[in-house]
Amino acid sequence: MHFTRHGDGVAPPVIVRGDGVHVWDADGKRYLDGLAGLFAVQVGHGREELAEAAAKQSRELGYFPLWGAAHPTAIELAERLVATAPGDLNRVFFTVSGGESVETAWKLAKQYFKLRGKPRKHKVVSRSLAYHGTTAGALSITGLPGAKQDFEPLVPSALKVPNTNFYRAPVHGGDYAAFGVWAADQIAQAIEFEGPDTVAAVFLEPLQNTGGCFPPPPGYFERVREICDRHDVLLVSDEVICAFGRLGFDYGANRYGYRPDMITTAKGLTSGYAPLGAVLISERLMEPFRDGATFMHGSTYGGHPVSCAVALANLDILEREDLYGHVRRNEDAFRSTLERLLDLPIVGDVRGAGYFYGVELVKDEAGKETFTPEESERVLRGHLSPALFENGLYCRADDRGEPVVQLSPPLICDQSHFDEMESILRSCLTAAWDKL
Repeated sequence: MHFTRHGDGVAPPVIVRGDGVHVWDADGKRYLDGLAGLFAVQVGHGREELAEAAAKQSRELGYFPLWGAAHPTAIELAERLVATAPGDLNRVFFTVSGGESVETAWKLAKQYFKLRGKPRKHKVVSRSLAYHGTTAGALSITGLPGAKQDFEPLVPSALKVPNTNFYRAPVHGGDYAAFGVWAADQIAQAIEFEGPDTVAAVFLEPLQNTGGCFPPPPGYFERVREICDRHDVLLVSDEVICAFGRLGFDYGANRYGYRPDMITTAKGLTSGYAPLGAVLISERLMEPFRDGATFMHGSTYGGHPVSCAVALANLDILEREDLYGHVRRNEDAFRSTLERLLDLPIVGDVRGAGYFYGVELVKDEAGKETFTPEESERVLRGHLSPALFENGLYCRADDRGEPVVQLSPPLICDQSHFDEMESILRSCLTAAWDKL
């Protein structure tokens, strides 16, 4: 089992079927999927169009690698992906997963600068608590000490700066825009301290996942873009979670109005129905390769024809059903429904955007006092996680940063589902407070 404690003797639940926003276990019990599987199932479970696309492509061309040859579904999908991408993101490199997309972006950044005669530019900057993947390079970029300690030493040269958690901002009390400028300037300081001639890229999620959904303050990405341009550093928008409607737009960069040099994607690209990732790449990063240089990177299944066919069918559903617009029209209702929970003493903050929210838990609202490790163990793992599941809500209670409950449901959810989530959360969080 992935990311799972072993040895407790408890058999895991077995999920056997999904339909719409619900899944069922082997005993026939139904659960509301409040996490879209793992931030992935944008169009909901049980979509026949996606199964049919996979079957049709399997009969025509079940597999062929993108090593020196192409195939129609990869070509068509690449054209669809860049059609609405910001800036000059006109190139696509297909992968199998989000972590592999992040790995690809770092490797490409390093080789790009070597080909430009700047071999010392290899370091990357990312934010504290940010999660970027589990492969050695992506894990190095990840800002979660607990996720990395058992696998160190990792790839060197990955620097960390503060994130945009305004709820726990140490400065600028109450001035959100000033806090954003301060947070962006920490990136400039890190680059300048290391030396701009040694830093290749900055990796940022549009809305940071781990720690409980940190949105960017106004002007934050505009300032980061200026900093990257000033120091000849690439800006990578890690949108493995945020792309394809999670924030109500095709790309998070389009929601927040910035122009990255690369976008990393996966998850919602196929709604999780088939493994596929993609890196969208600025045309200017292609320039040093035009004289015959080889990008010595790839994988057996990157751009798999069946996965690409599923992705094309998934994009068709997203467009035909206007799911990006559906998210934008309903995100305020989702937020306000979750904000009802602020009347509970255990709830300190509700934050996020689109269909991606975090509910931060505290034991003292006024002082924003967080849980001790023992309390997290007892309340989150010992009670809250199993209680939510037993009450029919699949979501995530997480303490890799501050203790939070994360909600990221399929994009087809409506007010009835928001109400159901709030009701289950209210019951379970009330009981959790009693256990503090």
